[in-house]
Amino acid sequence: MPKTINVLFLAAEAEPFIKVGGLGDVAGSLPRALRALSNDDVKLDVRLVIPHHPAVKADNLKPLGMFSLKYGDTEIQVEASETILHGMPVYFIGGEPISANGSVYSSNAKLDAEKYIFFSLAALELPRQINWQPDVVHANDWHTAMSAYGSLTKRWEEGARHVASVITVHNLPFMGPDSSSIIESYGLKLAQTDLPDWARVMPLPLGMWASDAIVAVSPTYGREILTQEYGCGLDEFLRSRTQTVSGILNGLDTASFNPADDSALGVNFDIDSLGKRSANKKLLQERLGLPREPETSLLAMVTRMDVQKGVDLAFTALKSLKRSKWQAVILGTGDPKLEEAAMNLQALFPDRIKVETRYDAGLARQIYAGSDMFLMPSRYEPCGLSQMIAMRYGCVPIVRAAGGLNDTVKHGETGFVFEKAHHMSLMAAINSAFKVFADREKWQTIQRAGMAQDLSWENSAKKYLELYQSIIKS
Repeated sequence: MPKTINVLFLAAEAEPFIKVGGLGDVAGSLPRALRALSNDDVKLDVRLVIPHHPAVKADNLKPLGMFSLKYGDTEIQVEASETILHGMPVYFIGGEPISANGSVYSSNAKLDAEKYIFFSLAALELPRQINWQPDVVHANDWHTAMSAYGSLTKRWEEGARHVASVITVHNLPFMGPDSSSIIESYGLKLAQTDLPDWARVMPLPLGMWASDAIVAVSPTYGREILTQEYGCGLDEFLRSRTQTVSGILNGLDTASFNPADDSALGVNFDIDSLGKRSANKKLLQERLGLPREPETSLLAMVTRMDVQKGVDLAFTALKSLKRSKWQAVILGTGDPKLEEAAMNLQALFPDRIKVETRYDAGLARQIYAGSDMFLMPSRYEPCGLSQMIAMRYGCVPIVRAAGGLNDTVKHGETGFVFEKAHHMSLMAAINSAFKVFADREKWQTIQRAGMAQDLSWENSAKKYLELYQSIIKS
């Protein structure tokens, strides 16, 4: 009989029910990849739980009944429901703190804290209601971090069984607001921790402090958060927990992102029919109104317009490039000043640069499939998804050696990597790529190496399984 490991996986969002950002992709893919690992030795019973946001879209919801959480002198009613996704139970937690705050993430930090602390503690109570006990509670970011803290304090106060806790940190700077009054209203005491004073009242630091394992979303980011530059004031605390800090690279939904059958593409192709890819470049140039020049390097950015993403470095580099034969397409929204800078760049090079300041998933896929090079000069990048999609579609990435970019792109093998967050370093990398692009055989070798990489969620899931097994108390 295989050993069963029960995992309760908490997230603020998850595909296909509701998605705002990259966490939705992770929570929609990783739990299913974990369940798929079940074999003769181990069975993973992973169950997903998310808030029942007003915008959630779910079919065949089955009510599981009501229970309550004590909050100060009152009680808050919790409404739980369930559906099945590809054989996996998915639970939805509803209640006044969730329904009163309609958006997944709002601009009101206090309201978000009330919603997500309620959700985290209600999710901890859910297993008792459904007569199923987790061996591991797996939280993601600050929104669900209080599940780890709540689980630990419950064990202290009630002598509850040990439930191992994991927290995945997708973006360390987002720690949640001062939540001391909310935490105490639920009857939880603020423990004397070895966190900095300012961090002892914030959900993410408390969750990390209470967790058996802290996981960053790439090995490099796992090392970066131990440094003063990227540790956001928690580097000393994290260094004291080095034994529990690791990095596991996020995966890519390779079924969804597959150039062989992607319906958004004009011409499908794969690693064995790479010659067909050039038709997508021609179609993209036509759609954008760029000159149809197959031998001209077409650079691309599909990005949030944010200084973190290094888009300003890319704009300066493009302005400074002396080479005459290149084109560029930029798709993204964000900082209005950077959007304006992108439009100014287009005005400066009207026959070379096309800018679309909007979100367009179909166009994004056509850009990945039709462009030659993908620029990702991020100042920091915990994991990054775009460089993985680019490689999957034969678009060679030019990236800074930050976070997951450093873990997924190998310089001269699957792309081009530069170290310094400066436009001159980016320019040098672009010029290196231009030289190789002129040699079709060498270029296709790099394209094929990128396309051949196994970036699936299965690899990530195997590492999480090893982690679960290492922290479960026998």
